[in-house]
Amino acid sequence: MKIGFDNEKYLSMQSQHIRERISKFNNKLYLEFGGKLFDDYHASRVLPGFEPDSKLRMLMQLSDQAEIIIVISANDIDKNKVRGDLGITYDEDVIRLYEAFTQCGLYVGSVCITQYAGQESADLFRKHLEKLGLKVYLHYPISGYPGNTSFIVSDEGYGKNDFIETSRPLVVITAPGPGSGKMATCLSQLYHEHKRGIAAGYAKFETFPIWNIPLKHPVNLAYEAATADLNDVNMIDPFHMEAYGVTTVNYNRDVEIFPVLQTMFEKICGECPYKSPTDMGVNMAGNCIIDDEVCQEASRQEIIRRYYKTLTEIALGNAPEEQAFKIELLLKQAHTNVTDRKVIPACLEMEERTGAPAAAMELEDGRMVFGKTSRLLGASSALLLNALKELAGVDHEEHVISPEALAPIQTLKTQYLGSKNPRLHSDETLIALSISAATNPSARRALEQLPRLNGCQAHASVLLSSVDINEFKKLGVQLTCEPKYEKEKSYH
Repeated sequence: MKIGFDNEKYLSMQSQHIRERISKFNNKLYLEFGGKLFDDYHASRVLPGFEPDSKLRMLMQLSDQAEIIIVISANDIDKNKVRGDLGITYDEDVIRLYEAFTQCGLYVGSVCITQYAGQESADLFRKHLEKLGLKVYLHYPISGYPGNTSFIVSDEGYGKNDFIETSRPLVVITAPGPGSGKMATCLSQLYHEHKRGIAAGYAKFETFPIWNIPLKHPVNLAYEAATADLNDVNMIDPFHMEAYGVTTVNYNRDVEIFPVLQTMFEKICGECPYKSPTDMGVNMAGNCIIDDEVCQEASRQEIIRRYYKTLTEIALGNAPEEQAFKIELLLKQAHTNVTDRKVIPACLEMEERTGAPAAAMELEDGRMVFGKTSRLLGASSALLLNALKELAGVDHEEHVISPEALAPIQTLKTQYLGSKNPRLHSDETLIALSISAATNPSARRALEQLPRLNGCQAHASVLLSSVDINEFKKLGVQLTCEPKYEKEKSYH
């Protein structure tokens, strides 16, 4: 993979910039951390060279100064809101985040439950966290938020919230996902700190959109595609233009809320330390792009993948058609179309040739490998097996899975577990391959190629089962599917 982003430069520049921002606010900074802290795969896809854990590693350079507050909305607890990329609820993710940060040597000071209005589920979660030894604080709904600033910045507004006790200069506010109340938590803390005579500050760390590259740069367009369900729109920051005469990029929600934030800062601190939403940010990613063309092409590919992901969600009844229309517009703005993703036309051509569901994968060196539906294997399982054979230099006519390994699995599926489909899913195929690897050197060589699938591109001509999709995700294969069911099935 071609590299377009200098990760080491980013780690150094970003941590230094945050230190400088801390020093401007009497050595107490509340930093709202947007996006994912240690599994930012979107950033690594559109900025090749960016490591998914870069932000975590950057924080670890500040570990002696930083403590973390994890924020979760009581409403999200009550609704059992699920984090789509991991398939776990937000409350489960709070515990996952706590354990992951702690294992990395970062200090998690507490958890803040926002929008608390006596929800029983929130009370149960609070008790569970306290049993784990975590401090838990409550923040409450505020009438008229965010417009009624006089009431919000008062003892009846932010003043009703628990003051979260912190002990370090940098307080990182993070959450399982958007809408958790990170910004409101930061502002509530500023109110309480200033009441106590501490001139604490606030800053925002969002990787996207990148403020110092063009508005319609594919990297920024890819961010719009990733947030199509949130109706986020990138725009020129009018406040920054007015204050400095410089064009920068922000997104609509920050621009729309900025006048309200200015008023809140003035009421809390006496004056607003920032002249624009861009001023609030500390993101240095744009300064670390070393090959713009590489990042542009990677972002175009990401927009195509996001388009197919949205088409899949629409087919499953999980998203409105308007989301696809929005990404179609982004494809045009990025000057690309779906055929620029090489695996798509290759896959559809194979389906047309065989008359059955097919799949294609582009390997790391550009070679194209195919999978077709057979009596024993589905197209996705055949694709995995053929890709591993190709990488291992094993002849495609050679059987690397013995019938002795296949037969018991098929019997288990059909006779004992009641499945009508004897074909092996991807996970079952890999289990069978690992069994054969114990006695078959070719199977062992094929199995050893699994790490080389990470980052490969794949496309299937039908919607795959959740089992197959998850298996590709675990392997790091970037998969898309045609938004249609095999044999017109409506349940998959």
